[in-house]
Amino acid sequence: MTVPAVPAHSSEPDPASVSGTVSGPDPASGATPPPAPERPSAGPGARAPLSARLHSAVARGHARVSGSALGPYQTAIVRIGFSFTWLLFLLREWPHRRELYGPGGPMSWDMAHRLLDTNRAFSALIWTDSTLWFEIVYTLGIVSSALLLLGWRTRTMSVLFMLGVLSLQNRSIFIGDGGDNLIHLMATYLALTRCGQVWSLDARRTARQKEPSRDTTGIVLWAVLGLVLLWAQLFTEARLFLTADGPLPGVGWGTVLWGLWIVQAGWWLVRRYAPGEPRTVLDVLANLAHNGALLVIMGEVCLLYASAGWYKIQGSRWQDGTALYYPLHLTYFSPWPGLADFMASNGTLVLVLTYGTVIMQVAFPFTLLNRRAKNVMLVLLMMEHLGIAIMLGLPFFSLAAIAADAVFLPTAFLLWSGARAARLRDRVLARVRRLRGPRAPERAEEPQARTLIG
Repeated sequence: MTVPAVPAHSSEPDPASVSGTVSGPDPASGATPPPAPERPSAGPGARAPLSARLHSAVARGHARVSGSALGPYQTAIVRIGFSFTWLLFLLREWPHRRELYGPGGPMSWDMAHRLLDTNRAFSALIWTDSTLWFEIVYTLGIVSSALLLLGWRTRTMSVLFMLGVLSLQNRSIFIGDGGDNLIHLMATYLALTRCGQVWSLDARRTARQKEPSRDTTGIVLWAVLGLVLLWAQLFTEARLFLTADGPLPGVGWGTVLWGLWIVQAGWWLVRRYAPGEPRTVLDVLANLAHNGALLVIMGEVCLLYASAGWYKIQGSRWQDGTALYYPLHLTYFSPWPGLADFMASNGTLVLVLTYGTVIMQVAFPFTLLNRRAKNVMLVLLMMEHLGIAIMLGLPFFSLAAIAADAVFLPTAFLLWSGARAARLRDRVLARVRRLRGPRAPERAEEPQARTLIG
C-alpha cells in the first residue's frame, strides 16, 4: 500500500490562523499571548565572518591612509632635524667651500662632469664651471635649508633643499661619510611628504586664513623658479647641440622638475577655484604620496640599523669585543685624546659598548613590535649617537642619525616637547619686550596731536 507523501510544511499552522498571535491579542478572547521569540542578533561579543572582518579592516585602512597624512609631528621633526643638520654643515664649511665643492677642488670640474655624465646623477654645479654660479648654488643651499627649517613654503623649499643637497654631494662624491649618505636619501624622501602640517610658518599662515587668498608671494616664487628651470633646460639643450654631450639635467630629471612645477600650479588653481571634488582628489593623492614616503623613511631607518648590525657580527673584532678600542686611538677621530685614552684603558667598558652596539642595532627593527621596548631602544640609540659625536668628533653624522630616529618618536612626547618649546619661546619674547621697555608716551600721543593740528 502506498502512503501519500506529506508536505514538510503541512505540520506547521496556517499563518492566517495565527495572525492574531503575531500581530497582537485576540480581540475575541481578550488574552494577551506571549511575545514571539526574537532571532539572535550578532552582539558585541559575536564574531563576524572572516571575510566581513577582512573587508572592514581593509576599508578602515584605506580610509585612514587616503584620508589623512599620517605622522604630522614625526615628519615635522624629521624636516627640522635634517634641514638643521645640513644648514650647520654648510655654515661650518663656508671658509672651505671652494676646496670641497668648488671648481678648484681636488675633484676637478671635468672629472665631475665625466662621472655624472656616466651615472646620470643630478648636480647643478656641472652646468657651468663658473665660480659665481658655484657661489649662487651654495648660498641657495643655505637659504633653502633655513627656510625649510622654519617651514616657509615647505613644498617648494623641500624640492630646493633636495636639489641643493644633490648638487653639492654629487659634485664631490669622495667627500662625506655615512651622515651625508643619510641626508642624501632623506632629502629626496622629504620632497614627497607634507612635512609642513605642524611646527611651520605655513601651518601658522593657514590657521590665520579663513579662505584661500591670491597668494602673491607664491605666484612670484613659482614664476621665478619657472624662468630658472626654463633657462637651465635651454642651456643644457644648447650644450647638447654644441658639444654632443648628454643633457646635464637629463630627460628624467627634466621631467621630474617640470612635473613638480606644473603640479604646484595645478594645486593652487584647484585650491582657489575648485574647492570641491577636485580638491578632495588632490588631497587624497598628496596623502598617499606622503604616507608612502613616510613608510619608506621608516623602512630606511630599519634597514640602516639591521644591515649595520649584521655586518658587524661578521667582523672578528666585533666578535671578540675589541672593535671600539681601535677608533679611540685614531688621531683623526679623537677630539678629546684624554677622554679617549681613559675609555680605551677600561677593557670592560670597551667590551660592554662593543657588544651593546651590535645588540641594539640588530634588535631595533624587532622592538617596533612593542611600543615600550621601542621607546627604550630609541633612547639608547640616541645616547649612542651622542657618544659618537663627542668621542669620535662626528657631530653631523650623529645629528643626521638622531633626526632619522625621530620618525619613531611617540606623538605624546613630541606634543609635550612642542609645548615646552612654545613656553620657552614665550618667556624669551616676554623678556625681550621688558628689556625694550614701554613705548614712549610722546609716540603714543603723536597720532592724536596730528589730528588736533590737522
